[in-house]
Amino acid sequence: MVRRGMCRGPSLLAVASSSVPERHLIAVEPSTRPAMHAVMVEAVEAAGGTVVPIEQASALMFADPAAADTFPDIIGAGPGVEWIQLPYAGIETFQHHLDHDHTWTCGKGVYAPPVAEWIMTALLTAFRDIPRYVRASSWPVQDGKNLLGAKLTILGGGGITESFMELIGPWGCDVTVVRRSADPVRGAARILTTDHLHEAVADADAVIVALALTDETRNIVDAETLTAMRSDAWLCNVGRGSHVITDDLVTALREGVIAGAVLDVTDPEPLPDGHPLWELDNCVITPHVGNTPEMGLPLIADRMRVNVGRWIAGVELIGPVDVGAGY
Repeated sequence: MVRRGMCRGPSLLAVASSSVPERHLIAVEPSTRPAMHAVMVEAVEAAGGTVVPIEQASALMFADPAAADTFPDIIGAGPGVEWIQLPYAGIETFQHHLDHDHTWTCGKGVYAPPVAEWIMTALLTAFRDIPRYVRASSWPVQDGKNLLGAKLTILGGGGITESFMELIGPWGCDVTVVRRSADPVRGAARILTTDHLHEAVADADAVIVALALTDETRNIVDAETLTAMRSDAWLCNVGRGSHVITDDLVTALREGVIAGAVLDVTDPEPLPDGHPLWELDNCVITPHVGNTPEMGLPLIADRMRVNVGRWIAGVELIGPVDVGAGY
């Protein structure tokens, strides 16, 4: 038996059996995001579960990632809840709620394929000098370089990186992965731990941020990291805005410390009108669309359907949260 809140492996969580309340009794709360609530209810029922009030439930499907502040009141009304499924892979707003009294799972890996597509788009946009061409008002000077055979460094070794490695394979890139541990990532030429970050970025054509946000990874891309990059290198951030010190990035882009940045996340977010990043020709910003609600709802619904079926059967769940690490 594995203690709740602990995981036996990197992708599955062992779940202890329970008889009271019955395992098929599942709560879906809150209802403040109707579209997400509806698909979660459908997923629970499709897996053979019965949607019940939190007071009767053995498990909770949390149905609004923006309503983390409501969690204490909801879980406080559900003394029989053993398992909590969170909807997103990024769970920083729930980190202070994590405990070892419950089994926690999240959307880890669910959204990785569409986010990996965004990384491919960002790299091709940067390498082919699309930002300059889009802004041109007359025939521009030709420029750009191949993604084929490029040297890439990815910060993070989770599901996004795994999905990206599948997409980038045919391009024959030399990929370095920087992560907390030295565990291998299929397709990567080398793995370096975070204490070798500057070494990892020094020779890269592009540095990709695909990390979970924790106290250890917050502000990991600072002035020193940007200075360690090549002057013709691009930064692509699909993790969280707080991975990058925004003022340091603005300075680096203005002064040509790096070639440019493609950002799907910013700090602050949304990025306010008039912010310096909007004014920089070598910065491309997309409004957190690596995975949109329209893309994501069918994916998280499928994950919940599978996990509810596993919960009812008393077998291992997919997408465990490492309570100690906070993701």
